[in-house]
Amino acid sequence: MPRVNDEPLDRGVWLIVGVQASGKTTIADLLARRFDRAVHLQGGQFYRWAVRGWVHHGDADELEARRHLALRYRLASMAADEYCDAGFTTVVQDNIYGQDVVRWLDAVRARPRHLVVLRPSISVVAERDAGRTRSTGKVAYGPGGDTIGSLDAQLAATQRLGLWLDTSTMSPEETVDAILERREEANVDQPR
Repeated sequence: MPRVNDEPLDRGVWLIVGVQASGKTTIADLLARRFDRAVHLQGGQFYRWAVRGWVHHGDADELEARRHLALRYRLASMAADEYCDAGFTTVVQDNIYGQDVVRWLDAVRARPRHLVVLRPSISVVAERDAGRTRSTGKVAYGPGGDTIGSLDAQLAATQRLGLWLDTSTMSPEETVDAILERREEANVDQPR
């Protein structure tokens, strides 16, 4: 597996987004491992560290849930900047959709900023989620919650920045290879 020297184009922040079970964790980790000095940040960790009182989307108090989600995004962007300041390429993965993607990127000071949107087909996401549930017990789409289709619609409403990949037929390694081959497309600071 070829590694990437941390040239200026490869430094900075890489944001990996997609619906649940689209492969964000796997791809972000594999991508980070291709750089000489890198960090993989999982945005969801910021809410998991709250031992009590965190309000999630779909809970009774949607306004408080939105405030907590903004806190999670802010903490992830701040941590990404700190790691970049220390000389690390930082790969962040999170469930960020719509205007929140632009807000998140705008909050990051580090340059360059890269965006990779993983968008496999809904049927492939369903297969991946079922396989993950069988192997780990983790359920992304439970009764009464968001559906793959509803999250995919939110993702589709996201401004067309960065690199969008349909990874339906790609292995994780092929996906990372494609990201690195097309990294200039992922760079949202690159003049278009």
